[in-house]
Amino acid sequence: MMSEEVPSPNPTEPGAQQGGAASAQVGPKARKGLFLLAMLLCLSPAMGAPQALLLGLVLALTIGDPFPSFNQRATNWLLKASVVGLGFGMNLEQALTAGREGLLFTVASIGVTLLAGRYLGRRLGVERISAFLISSGTAICGGSAIAAVSPIVNADRRQMTVALGTVFILNSVALLVFPLAGHLFGMSQHQFGLWCAIAIHDTSSVVGAGAAYGEQALQMATTVKLQRALWIIPLSLGTAVLMKTGGSRVKIPWFIGLFMLAMVASHHFPQYADAYAALSFAAKRGLTLTLFLIGASLSLATMRAVGIKPMVLGVLLWLLISLLSLAAILLEGPA
Repeated sequence: MMSEEVPSPNPTEPGAQQGGAASAQVGPKARKGLFLLAMLLCLSPAMGAPQALLLGLVLALTIGDPFPSFNQRATNWLLKASVVGLGFGMNLEQALTAGREGLLFTVASIGVTLLAGRYLGRRLGVERISAFLISSGTAICGGSAIAAVSPIVNADRRQMTVALGTVFILNSVALLVFPLAGHLFGMSQHQFGLWCAIAIHDTSSVVGAGAAYGEQALQMATTVKLQRALWIIPLSLGTAVLMKTGGSRVKIPWFIGLFMLAMVASHHFPQYADAYAALSFAAKRGLTLTLFLIGASLSLATMRAVGIKPMVLGVLLWLLISLLSLAAILLEGPA
């Protein structure tokens, strides 16, 4: 995610975001009470990241989200604060090593995804701008990349909705599927963290999947993913040059710098280890709550708005990068 607020993938107005038939049978106060109770449950250590996302999805599709406007703002800032907090619990030297190891995978996967997206988009007959937005979101970091390049390519709201909805749905699926696949293939924590960072769209689900797999996977996934997110800058500049829209402003994910400062502080001032542990714990709980709010943002309207061809493009790109990176990581062997 970035420093700016990422638009919601829901094509409806905030007040219209409702769940299924159950929402009509539950009063507004009861809906709000259930939602707040679920939020409190997500702050408990007993609730894992995948379970929180699933809980949010269930509530979204049954009773609906009673706080859609708050949800969008809170998700944006809570994710950034949680990522910064995670920096206090990470080893600086291991993070630097992880960043160097993931650089080649990052560059190769971004290039392959963008080229494949251009080719597949044409073959499938997906509108050029929508195909580029979906490819950018898959290549770098989901909704943040889409939000960054949308004004540069003059994307309209419908094109943004299609792209955001596509990566949002696949991002939710990935958080639930990847930990299971990692255990199925017998991946080490190091391997799984790298795979998550390369193949899952948004930072939230990358960090959530890494946390579900283990502490080493969490550190690897977070470090490589945030390094990957910085590629929003060259992507935005390159898009402005190619689209001849040099006046467009390039947005920079400043919170990544705060994450790095948190790691440096914990490394050079170890006497505050207890405080760092508390901040890291709070960050993990904040991340779990973030994933619940993300799940609660999904609606049937979002899924209907995407359409078949853009979803097929998103799935094909996701499978391509997931399978290629999985094969490369497994062939390289455990670290």
